[in-house]
Amino acid sequence: MKRTFLLAFVVAVLAGSPAAYAVQPDEIMADPVKEARARDLSRELRCMVCQNQSIDDSEAPLARDLRLLVRERIAAGDSDAQVIDFLVARYGEFVLLKPRLEPHTLLLWLLPPLVLAGGGVALWLNSRRRSRSAFGRDPSLMKLTAEEEQRLERLIAAEPAPDKPI
Repeated sequence: MKRTFLLAFVVAVLAGSPAAYAVQPDEIMADPVKEARARDLSRELRCMVCQNQSIDDSEAPLARDLRLLVRERIAAGDSDAQVIDFLVARYGEFVLLKPRLEPHTLLLWLLPPLVLAGGGVALWLNSRRRSRSAFGRDPSLMKLTAEEEQRLERLIAAEPAPDKPI
């Protein structure tokens, strides 16, 4: 009983604890509204060192610099779009974890569904081809010739019975 309670308590504490972020206490803005904006923007920006992490999650020095830069721009009065545009102008589209849907990123957005659809079409064509195999088109090809039937009868007759040892 005590073990079950202890295990339930540990699971509840771990489940209720917030995710660990790399934001340091000295980076946090005094205004909670501006800090929330900074955190939201930081989750949308890629760490240029880690590449698959947001700057909010990364502990790399460059990610810290980017977090501070985001907070500086917010403190200066920039809107979220202005902050993003500033960083894209400085670092390129790669800084965005979710690239914008624009003509030069269209292939990036359309390639996965096109590959998925192409795979589905290939599977469908393959199944149709298999169903139309030589035996499916001409039922007379499934019949044995007289010679093949005689040979089959000889093989069956020469085969020992299952209950007799070989």
